[in-house]
Amino acid sequence: MKIVIIAAIAKNGVIGKSNGEMPWHVKEEFQHFKQTTLSFPVIMGRKTFETLGKPLKGRKNIIVTGNRDFIAEFDETKICHSLGESIDYCKSKKYEKVFIIGGGQIYKQSMLIADEMILSFMKFEAEGEVKFPEIKSDIWKLVSTEDREQFEIRIFVKKDG
Repeated sequence: MKIVIIAAIAKNGVIGKSNGEMPWHVKEEFQHFKQTTLSFPVIMGRKTFETLGKPLKGRKNIIVTGNRDFIAEFDETKICHSLGESIDYCKSKKYEKVFIIGGGQIYKQSMLIADEMILSFMKFEAEGEVKFPEIKSDIWKLVSTEDREQFEIRIFVKKDG
C-alpha cells in the first residue's frame, strides 16, 4: 500500500490556521486535490475534519483523534485513535493507496512513513500558524514539477535506504 502526503503550502510554509481553516481558496488547486484523491481513502486529523464540516465525497474519510468520545455519524467516516491505527485499518482493507491530507500534526507524524508527497507550492504567502514540516533532502527526492497559474505541483518520493 502506497502512503501519499498531499498538501498545499504557501511561500512562507503556512498550510493553515490554528483553528483548522485554510487561509486561501484557489479553485484550480482544490480541483487538483479532488482529482488526485477521488476514490482513495483520506486520513486527516479531527480539526481538519471539523473544518470540512462533512466527509469528502467519493472517498473513505479516516479521522485521527485522541478524543475517545469523538463521533462522526457518517457512513463514509472511520474514526481511529492514532495514525498507526489508521494505517493498519487501510492495510486490512487492502487499499492500493491512501492519502494523508492534514493537518500539521498528522503531516509531522506521517513524514517518516509516507512513500510519496504531492505538494502544491502556492505562489503567495499566507497568514496562519500551522506550517508544513521540513522536507529533508536526505530523505526526499524531487521527481517532477508542474507549473500552474497560482501554484506549482512538486512530487517527491522517499529515497532508498
